[in-house]
Amino acid sequence: MKNLVRNLLGLSSVLALFLGLSAAPAYSQTGALEGVVTGADGKPVGKDAALILITRTDIKGSYKVKTNKKGEFFHAGLPLGTYDVACEIDGKIVDTLKGVRMRLGDPVPVKFNLAEQAAKQQAMQKAADTGVITKEMERDMSPEQKAALEKQAKERAESMKKNKELNDSFNGGMEAIKAGNFQVAVESLEKAAVLDPKQHVIFGQLADAYSGLAKTKTGAEKDAANEKSLESFKKAIELKPDDAAYFNNYGLALARSGKFLEAQENLNKAATLDPPGAGRYFYNLGALLINAGQNEPAGIAFKKAVEADPNYADAHYQLGIYFTGKATVDAKTGKMTFPEGAQSSFEKYLSLKPDGQFAASAKGMIETMGGTLQTTYVNPDSKKGAPAPAAKKKKN
Repeated sequence: MKNLVRNLLGLSSVLALFLGLSAAPAYSQTGALEGVVTGADGKPVGKDAALILITRTDIKGSYKVKTNKKGEFFHAGLPLGTYDVACEIDGKIVDTLKGVRMRLGDPVPVKFNLAEQAAKQQAMQKAADTGVITKEMERDMSPEQKAALEKQAKERAESMKKNKELNDSFNGGMEAIKAGNFQVAVESLEKAAVLDPKQHVIFGQLADAYSGLAKTKTGAEKDAANEKSLESFKKAIELKPDDAAYFNNYGLALARSGKFLEAQENLNKAATLDPPGAGRYFYNLGALLINAGQNEPAGIAFKKAVEADPNYADAHYQLGIYFTGKATVDAKTGKMTFPEGAQSSFEKYLSLKPDGQFAASAKGMIETMGGTLQTTYVNPDSKKGAPAPAAKKKKN
């Protein structure tokens, strides 16, 4: 019995020793990682300034540690394996070291130098811009990185070439418009539109070029150029639908083509987008309608112009002319009767522009109507608050 107990105790000791020896290696299969984070200023970052993200890639596992006041970090107890180690500052990953293999014994050193990283990024950008990769850069790059950089450099070179062609074409078109050479302007701007069909300003200028070209043509060629102008304006509006100037110019082009209803719709849109410029938009429409012999629509346009901008002097004058065209003549006496608003429109013009280009005509119209004519008018914008001068009656 004693021998049996002694044998069992011996066996227990052997088993305990075996289990202890077998457990030791399993317990020690971990490593540590240490390092420091240097900021863009070349100095170590402060306490908790950087968060180090340690992500195992061979199997699932993630760990975190912050820097101390010396910018240092340390994490022990990391299972042996392969890791990606990233440095996060202010919520953004600023640098990453991939494929870090954990080992037994001394901690694996990892350093993040943001100043060096910034210098490398600048060098990479320069290489992408110039297409020149230095030997030193090549040594630090994987084949994939080198291929990506070469592709980026090629694409940038092609883009720069395209941009030069685009700028040359656009600038050439603008110079041709200034010189009145509309055929050359159209050709240059058409080329620019092909190079970059997303630039609204190209189509806006192309529309003007076609409009100018139409004025130098007759018959079918004139109609074709006007139609091209309208198409270009529509494209410009499609690309930038909040630009009142495009709607204004498109409306005027439509009016020149005899499409008065569409013209008015686009001028109304321009006025909606740009209320301060509404007076000018409606005045321009009225002027085109007058030239086209559309007197009634022109009168409506001039009324809208002065409603939108009561200080638009020329619109008041044109509105007065519109009213005088509606004057009636008594068959027996030959006396002319002018509609309400005619004389006041001329008077308003003179109050705003006493020395304007239509001043003499406005004074003559007032005298023709038998009204009382002021000999001096004060511009309300130049002398605000000044009382209007007393009116003088005509001498008999």
